[in-house]
Amino acid sequence: MKELQYVIKDSAGIHARPAGLLVKKAAEFSSKITLKKDGKSADARRLFAIMGLGAKQGENLTIEIDGADEDAAAEAFQAFLAENL
Repeated sequence: MKELQYVIKDSAGIHARPAGLLVKKAAEFSSKITLKKDGKSADARRLFAIMGLGAKQGENLTIEIDGADEDAAAEAFQAFLAENL
């Protein structure tokens, strides 16, 4: 299992556009990808679950990736987060 930590930089936090892009990115991998914030967790393939985290600018997001392609997924998510959030 891989775990990434990311501080959200987007002034709007995780809103509809980046959440939708995140779901598309997660669908590229077979690994289970879970986002966590303040004790809440969300499946990265479920848009409304991600939106339900209510992640705002400056808050810490934990991404857990577990599966056969976790190394590739972790690398891709690190780049995705830096570009989009």
